[in-house]
Amino acid sequence: MAESAPKSSSTFLIFGALLGALGWGAASLGPVQGAEQSAIPDFAATSSIGWIASGSGFGTDFVQPPSGPAPVTNDPAHPYVTNVAAAATGKQPTFRVADLSNPILQPWAVERMRKANQDVLAGKVAFTADARCFPSGVPSFLLFPANPVRFVQTPKEVLMVWQQDAQIRHVYLNQPHSAHPAPSWYGESIGHYENGDTLVVDTIGQNDKSFVDNYRTPHTTQLHVIERFKLIDGGKTIDVQIHVEDPGAFTTPWNAIQRYRRVEDGPMIEMVCAENNGSYFNYDVVPIPQAAKPDF
Repeated sequence: MAESAPKSSSTFLIFGALLGALGWGAASLGPVQGAEQSAIPDFAATSSIGWIASGSGFGTDFVQPPSGPAPVTNDPAHPYVTNVAAAATGKQPTFRVADLSNPILQPWAVERMRKANQDVLAGKVAFTADARCFPSGVPSFLLFPANPVRFVQTPKEVLMVWQQDAQIRHVYLNQPHSAHPAPSWYGESIGHYENGDTLVVDTIGQNDKSFVDNYRTPHTTQLHVIERFKLIDGGKTIDVQIHVEDPGAFTTPWNAIQRYRRVEDGPMIEMVCAENNGSYFNYDVVPIPQAAKPDF
């Protein structure tokens, strides 16, 4: 994705054109037929298959690993109540407040997140990439909510497409990283298949404009992420094991887990995420420039 902030657009047509350029029909979203198909996991058997990051505690937050350094989670002094939980319990929904005692955080990251926490506690709307129509970056792409992610597998590339505004991750297969990839929102992702059931994705070259999670945890351009996508539960679930390194933002590498459940909901529909030029939901960011008078 380009380095500049995304523009509102009708992106499903672009998606279809991209599939055509790769030699794929609109109804063919699974791996290319060939001798090696049995040796790779099939994440997209038909055009109606999508994957939603939810169920059994998985969703818009990473799950902690069994042991060792783990991702930032919620401050227990300020419980996080989702809209779903609020509807079920009658409680007031809240925004996330990060637990700053997590030892993975460098001091500068703690202070930046402390300011974000204070803004939330003062009543401001918390930033999330999906609400803001921003690219999420990696690994935060794994936390996109509600709408399914579709996989397009070709011999040279895997595409991951989030339905809500058709954001696309490109994973290039079986090639080395560039010597000096230009920083971008999603960086440079290089992948390969292992053991016939796992897609391994290695990502570098991201800019420092995104967050690694929905707690507004920052990172630097040194961010290095390795994801392992594996089919489990008889192909009904994708288990994603995440390894994160960034010596500029974290004191140590850390691990996290995400899982997607399989859904069959028909072909991917067009959904457009449109920015609000005037207020951006009161986020503390520079608004889109607007002309004071017409040019003609």
